[in-house]
Amino acid sequence: MESKNYKLGDRLVLKKGHPCGTNDWEIVKLGADIKLKCTGCGRLVFIPRIELNKKIKKIIEKESQDA
Repeated sequence: MESKNYKLGDRLVLKKGHPCGTNDWEIVKLGADIKLKCTGCGRLVFIPRIELNKKIKKIIEKESQDA
């Protein structure tokens, strides 16, 4: 499995949607576990890095959001 590099502020699109209706998340904290914030309802969750690598559909980097 390829290793992915994450940065604070990156947005992730996950394969499975959140119950609030969105599947767009923002990275709030990095470490062995990654803290994500749902952009729809503001819910915060911790997901182990290995598990998150399997759930990601697309990474939207912070620089591309500002442009």
